[in-house]
Amino acid sequence: MSFGRRTGLPDVEPMTPNLLVVTGRVTRAAVPGLCAELETLLYDPDGAVRDPDAGVDCDVGGVVHVDLALVEAIARLGLVVRRAGGRRLRLRNVPPELQSLLDLVGLADVVDLECGTGTGAGEDGG
Repeated sequence: MSFGRRTGLPDVEPMTPNLLVVTGRVTRAAVPGLCAELETLLYDPDGAVRDPDAGVDCDVGGVVHVDLALVEAIARLGLVVRRAGGRRLRLRNVPPELQSLLDLVGLADVVDLECGTGTGAGEDGG
C-alpha cells in the first residue's frame, strides 16, 4: 500500500504568492507603510506589475484591535490591489468583529472574506 505525498506547504495556495500579514493594532499612521509593503509585493523595482493574474491575500488573524483605522487600512490596501491590475484583495482569518464592521460600512462586497480562527480580536485570549 502506498500513500501519495502532498508537496508544498500545508494551507498555502500555490497560486497566491502575494501574502501580506497584518498583526497587532493598526493605526492610521501605519496605513501608508502597509500600502508600501503591499506595493513591494505587487511591483518589480522598475514599476512593472508582477504576475497580474496572481491572487492577493491579507491575513488579519493577528490583529488585536478592530476599529475604523483597520477598516481604512483594508480599504486602502484594496485600492492598491485594484491599481495593480484589477485584482481583488482577499482577507484571511477575519475575526467576527471585523466582518461585522466591514458589513456595516459596505466594504464586505469590495474584498473577499475568508473567516477563520485567527489569534486576534475574534478570540478570547487569556
